[in-house]
Amino acid sequence: MRKTRKCAFCGKEFTCNSGSQRYCSEHCAEAAKAQRKKKQQDFLKAVQPVIDIASQEYLTFSKAAILMGCSRQYVYKLVNEGKLPASRISSRMAFVRKADIEKMLAGNPYHRVLPGTPTNKPCKTSSSLSSRKDKNQIDESPMRLVEPLEYISGEDVMATYKVKKSWLYVSAKRNNIPVCKIAGKNYYSRKHMDALFGVTAEIEALTEWLTTDEAETLYSTTKESLRTQAYRRHIPTKREYGKTYYSKIHLDEIYHPDLKASDDYYTTAEAARKYGMTKSNICVIVKTNNLTKVKVGVQNLIVKEELDRIMASRLAQFGAYRLQ
Repeated sequence: MRKTRKCAFCGKEFTCNSGSQRYCSEHCAEAAKAQRKKKQQDFLKAVQPVIDIASQEYLTFSKAAILMGCSRQYVYKLVNEGKLPASRISSRMAFVRKADIEKMLAGNPYHRVLPGTPTNKPCKTSSSLSSRKDKNQIDESPMRLVEPLEYISGEDVMATYKVKKSWLYVSAKRNNIPVCKIAGKNYYSRKHMDALFGVTAEIEALTEWLTTDEAETLYSTTKESLRTQAYRRHIPTKREYGKTYYSKIHLDEIYHPDLKASDDYYTTAEAARKYGMTKSNICVIVKTNNLTKVKVGVQNLIVKEELDRIMASRLAQFGAYRLQ
């Protein structure tokens, strides 16, 4: 009597002709073979970058992220905070040494400390294990206790630091904030919350803040430009209830709304409309005659007096040429 089996690819039952038959048809056998080959190719594609990185000493940020198993943005964050040294070769190229990554990881071992428990002792190496004390001998070294923490409720955290409930949960989990649960409510360590959500004295001294939409309207810019300027020029920002606020004083120093409102300057578009030219023509005239140009955000401001003088001389030359 012939045996019935389940196909290893499609799962259908079939009557096998031999004891080694695993597939119900040649089609399933070929499909399973193609699937195995694709898995091997995918594995090689995933492993090849790691093999290449193993033989390199200087890594780009992308390769450093692959080596550390994190995102490229997190590598930028480590470099920006000064935790990981990096060398800039040009405006678009920077490298990280593999030795610096290993040094950073070796200098920051993971020690998990729970509230109210003694600090964990570092793991013993093989050399220390060989010189282990007798089991019957009592270790008389004093036990150092962790400083007791002060806890506040989740509602107090949201009211004090102006954060949303979802952001509170995510941040507490991501940063390993000590938390305890009492009567169904979460209580968080005030000390750790101050370090995570607290503001500096510089930010507390600022009184004028703009939301992203307000800054876009006031300075005629974009969200991407605001984020870029805040990152590059270290503009103070704060986040309240899921909204990002930018310091108005610092943005005024970059976008100069007083210059844009002044009658002493043209924008490129205004000059092009006045003289019936394209913006490219105006840019060429400004560059050729070395006119004063002030960059305000994404716009260039041109001194009216200088541009009017140059255009008047050009019109005079054009008129003399026509008379000839």
